[in-house]
Parts: sequence; structure tokens; C-alpha cells
Amino acid sequence: MNSEHPIWALISTFGLMSLFAVGGAAAAVPEMHRIAVEVHHWMTDKQFADAYAIAQLSPGPNVLIVTLIGYAVAGIPGALAATLAMCLPTALLAYYVSRLLNRPSQSRWPGLIQAALVPLSIGLMAASALILAQATDRTIAALLLTATVAVIAAVSRLNPLWLLLAGGVLGFAGIV
Repeated sequence: MNSEHPIWALISTFGLMSLFAVGGAAAAVPEMHRIAVEVHHWMTDKQFADAYAIAQLSPGPNVLIVTLIGYAVAGIPGALAATLAMCLPTALLAYYVSRLLNRPSQSRWPGLIQAALVPLSIGLMAASALILAQATDRTIAALLLTATVAVIAAVSRLNPLWLLLAGGVLGFAGIV
């Protein structure tokens, strides 16, 4: 475990991570998992998966996972520090970049950069899904449920809340 004070560890970790979270906090979930579970041992695989599930089910931005990690590490001060560290640098960067991109210009660079960020964001979110599946799918039934839900979500317009409800019922029944 790092001897650094936990608040400073949260600030330095999430402050730097925020600048590389292209596509939002969901795109940084694999790195959050690596840092929180494997590097600092702030939480277990199951605790991380539970925090992610709570963050996704709660209303508000998907950055709530950071708040829950901070809370697990250092209570309310940790939650505040982690959340601000994840949001503030990115907000400032986005503000200044948007001002730069909104200037009248004949340059092709803004369009090229925006086009390049789309596949990067999709890839990072796919990596997030893989990390979470690896952390939670410990049985064949759970793996099959994950694969089935992924296919249904990809090929249908079914509201994801119905899929969450079905997964919750199967979990409550002890099937997964």
C-alpha cells in the first residue's frame, strides 16, 4: 500500500486520470479498476463491481463511480476530493479547448481531432465493459447472461432498464 496520504493519492490519481478519460468517466473504468483494485488495493473486484453498479443505477452523471471509490478510501473528504479531482481539470480543459475550436478558422484540424476521438471513446468504453465482465462473471450462467444482454442491447431497441430488471430478478432468484 502506498504510504502517501489517501486524500493526496486520490487527488493525484483522479486528477491525472481525468485528463485521459476521453469519452467521460465510463471510458476510464478499466484504469480506475486497475488503480483501485490492483495498484492501491483500495477495494476488491467485487467491491469495485458493486460500486460501479450503484453508480450506474443512481441518477446523475456516470462519474459517481469516482465518488464511491473516494468514499471507500477516505470517507466524505475522500469522496469530495476524488470527485473534484476527476471533474475540475477536465472541465477547465474542455472550456479552453472549446474556446479555441470555436474561433473562426479554415483549418481541418478541429474536425479531424473530433473524428478521431469517436472510435477512441468507443474502444475505451468497450474495454470498460470487458473489465467489469471479468470482475463479475464468475459462473457460466453469469457469463451467458452478460453475453445475452450484450447481444439484445446491440440488436434491439429494448429499454436497458428491462434488461437490468431481468438481471436483478435472476440474481435475486440465485440463478446468477
